[in-house]
Amino acid sequence: MKIMHVDASAKRERSNSRALSQHFLERLREEGLDIEVDYLDVTVDTPPHVSEAFAIATYTPLDERTPAMKATLAASDALCKRLLDADALVFAMPMYNWSMPSVFKAFVDSITRTGLTYVFTDDGRIEGRLARQKVLFITSRGADLRAGSPYSSMDALTPALKAAFGFLGVADPTFVDAQPLQFSDQAARIEALERARTELAAVAAHWVNPAKSEPASASELNNDVMALSQE
Repeated sequence: MKIMHVDASAKRERSNSRALSQHFLERLREEGLDIEVDYLDVTVDTPPHVSEAFAIATYTPLDERTPAMKATLAASDALCKRLLDADALVFAMPMYNWSMPSVFKAFVDSITRTGLTYVFTDDGRIEGRLARQKVLFITSRGADLRAGSPYSSMDALTPALKAAFGFLGVADPTFVDAQPLQFSDQAARIEALERARTELAAVAAHWVNPAKSEPASASELNNDVMALSQE
C-alpha cells in the first residue's frame, strides 16, 4: 500500500499529532502490511499561497496555458499527482484557533485542482477523483469539543476537512482526535492520548483486514466532534 503521509504541526518532538501519525504507521507495519510512505511536512515544504497568477492559470484550459502558467502550476501539478498515486492518505495536524493550520490550508488550496483532483462530467456534475483512497485525519486538540462540552459548537476543523475532501471525492474519511490536551490536567492528557492510540490501532487493523475488523470507535468519533486551539 502506498501511503501519502502529511504532517502539519509547527512543533517537532513535542508534537502529539506527529507522534500519533508515526504510531499509526508503525501499527500498520506490525499488522503485517507492506507500506510505502510518501512523506510531506508542510511546515517545511509549504505550498505557495494562492496568487493571482495561480488563480488565472488553474482555470485556463490546458491547451491554452502559456509556459509561464505551466511553470506557476508545476508544483501543484506534482502534488496532485502524489495524491492520486497514493492508495491511502494520512493527514496529521493540530487544531489552531478552531480550524486547520494555515500551512495545511495552503496544501488544500494547492491540491484542489480542476481537471486533476476533480473533473466535470458530461452531464455537468463535479466528480472528485480521490474516491478510491482510504483517508485518515489525525488531529490533536487543546480542549474538549466533543458533544456536550462547552466548546462543542466551535469546531470548524472537522467540517472544513470533510467539505474540502468531500468535494474531491472522499465520502467517508476517518477521524481520530486526541483531546483534551493543552488545556487539561496530566491525567486527562494521558487518557486522551491512550484513547487516540487505541482508536488508531483499530483503524490499522481495519485497513489491513476490513473483513475481520471494524474500527467502530473511530467511526463513532466522526460524528462526535472535538476541541480547542492548540496541540
